[in-house]
Amino acid sequence: MLVSYRATPSAGFHLPRLAQASYDDRATFSAEVLKEIVPKIITANGIDAATLRTEVMPGGYLLKTNASLQTEGDLDDAAADRLAGSLGYVFRQYRVLTSRLNDTTGKTGFVVVRFPQGSLNATVAQRFFEAADATKKGLGGGYAVFGDEQIFLNATNSEGKPYSGLDDASFQDGLRRAAVSFGSPKPMVSSLGNATARFIGNDWQRSTRGEGYQTLLGGSDGELVRKLDEISRCYAFLLAKTADSKGWAKDE
Repeated sequence: MLVSYRATPSAGFHLPRLAQASYDDRATFSAEVLKEIVPKIITANGIDAATLRTEVMPGGYLLKTNASLQTEGDLDDAAADRLAGSLGYVFRQYRVLTSRLNDTTGKTGFVVVRFPQGSLNATVAQRFFEAADATKKGLGGGYAVFGDEQIFLNATNSEGKPYSGLDDASFQDGLRRAAVSFGSPKPMVSSLGNATARFIGNDWQRSTRGEGYQTLLGGSDGELVRKLDEISRCYAFLLAKTADSKGWAKDE
């Protein structure tokens, strides 16, 4: 199972200049969060952190690339959803994506585009993201990177309709054509098919205490949420220190 999320918050903190933060600054902060915070969240879920692999990687949403975190491991659906909810709760994310590729029972189309070893960085990922959207509108919704692979999921809403507006065949064909026409470094479609993919989330505008996540995690008075609240304080301290040094909290 792959869990995709960001270390920078989407809600709950006054950071008016975060939107202008550079990719490198976001990646540096994400690496600190990976070292100091992520293992605590994993452990709070009763999982041995050493059994999971997490990397700071580019991630895309609506034709923009930012630093993201990708956690991969042998987790069942329930454990993956709890972990995703825990990460979203601490990092104040509106949603966290969990996915399992090559799941024959899955209903989400996917394409994995593989680049030559060591060549897939944020710049290349963004270039291909833009090239894919130029090839077929709807392919600029989002992607995740793990290792040398850029992963595109034709994610669906609660009614089962793809956010891309494309059926799986068109989605996969567009990415295949984008890979063929892309220049250097030369990518290739390494796999495609069906996946299990879902978003775990909370509407922080309506549920300001993270009630959507809390329900999944055993309730606001549950042991896991209490542990996560303590971890959240550590995260807030680290974020405040970084925001102060980078000017993220300065008013426009």
